[in-house]
Amino acid sequence: MFHDWKKSWAPPSRRQFLACLGEGFGTLVLSHLLLQDELRAQGPSDGGRPDLNGGLHHRARAKRVIQLFMNGGVSQSDTFDYKPQLIRYSGQKFDPGPGLKVESVTGSPGFIVMKSPFTWKQYGRCGRWVSEVLPQIATCVDDLAFLMAMTTKTNVHGPAVYQQNSGFTLPGFPCLGAWLSYGLGRLNENMPAFVVLPDSRGLPYNGQGSFSSGFLPAAHQGTLVRATAPVPINDLFAPRSAAYITKASEEEGLALLGDLNREHLAHWQGDSRLEARITAYELAARMQLSIPGVFDISKESEATRKLYGLDEKDTEDFGRSCLIARRLLEQGVRFVQVWSGTNGASGNWDNHSNITNELGFIAKRTDMGVAGLFKDLKARGLLEDTLVIWTTEFGRMPFSQGSSGRDHNGGTFVTWLGGAGIKGGVAHGQSDEWAWKAVENSTASYDLHATILHLLGIDHKKLTYRHNGIDRRLTDVHGHVVREILA
Repeated sequence: MFHDWKKSWAPPSRRQFLACLGEGFGTLVLSHLLLQDELRAQGPSDGGRPDLNGGLHHRARAKRVIQLFMNGGVSQSDTFDYKPQLIRYSGQKFDPGPGLKVESVTGSPGFIVMKSPFTWKQYGRCGRWVSEVLPQIATCVDDLAFLMAMTTKTNVHGPAVYQQNSGFTLPGFPCLGAWLSYGLGRLNENMPAFVVLPDSRGLPYNGQGSFSSGFLPAAHQGTLVRATAPVPINDLFAPRSAAYITKASEEEGLALLGDLNREHLAHWQGDSRLEARITAYELAARMQLSIPGVFDISKESEATRKLYGLDEKDTEDFGRSCLIARRLLEQGVRFVQVWSGTNGASGNWDNHSNITNELGFIAKRTDMGVAGLFKDLKARGLLEDTLVIWTTEFGRMPFSQGSSGRDHNGGTFVTWLGGAGIKGGVAHGQSDEWAWKAVENSTASYDLHATILHLLGIDHKKLTYRHNGIDRRLTDVHGHVVREILA
């Protein structure tokens, strides 16, 4: 018998419609979050093995990492790569041969060799040459290992910053910090695994894309902390204008949310993924208790404040970021990234116009904070299992741009490492006599990342994530551990 559905069907009431709609959206959101957990479960996320000192594949030398990223392209020939040849032939025509790619030579009579305008000295027992713009870092060279012939695929800021952070020149790939969060998890359940401290004046090239989780679950993206701002973490606490939100009302709201979650969990008996997701959401509530103490530096000694440069106007901002970074490490944050420089060709390391003024300005802002952080970590015993990295996206040319600036150069630049598992006072790789291109033992982001992962007890070829049918990894299909700099 034919059923006349038009006569038997009655439209739902407004209340029924809204209830079904809400449940539908809730199911979609929950399904998405559970799928993320299921995908994450395909890879290592157990926080490392105790028998391997927290490592996943072999014994770890480092438990935490702090990366100092100099945004804009640090001139290697004006900081760490001393080249007498530039002094000898300064002002003469530079003939690099075919294939040279530069951003612009407008206003310049061709490629003219330009010597460093700064004086240089040898420091430490290792005799490392350092220019006068970084006198504080220079005092640490016996504890540092220098990669003197870093290279990159591009000399354009955005892609190069992506390359140095994620191993790819395109957006959409997870950065180093996100991979570490995914692979090793949190050291402290009350703190995020990955924290980013940008320059107080603004975000770097690519904005927040530079510390993105890419195709990894969103939980692994860097937590943005503005160390010098009145509100360091957005939305962690209710705004002061919301007087109706009290401690009691927040507790009641969390209690209600807990009841609803437990009621929902009753329908998913035996499914630990949902319970794990509920636990993850509670991190923000726990951070309300743990984070305020990190930013309260009132109990730091005057000697410590001076060590970081907090008593000087030019060095205070970056020094505070470095001090907060140390305090975050002490609270169990696994990976902290501190940025110097913003998006744009001024006020950072992108020294196109005047290398003397521009590099001198940004180097002075950071030198004391970097050195203070390294010395403080060492004095507190934290350097024994903390890896410190200082890097940038590319270097700069040996000839002048305009009258006294330098253009981008992906052919060679400098990165240094110190701390856990690193052999101090050594250098690996070499650029040519002009500091123009790498000629011996060149390294790239893949090698740097492979070495960092190795020190954390991870085989870079085994840390993978299935995405669009491909087992992706931080080092793509490249990379080798730079064992020459390992202790």
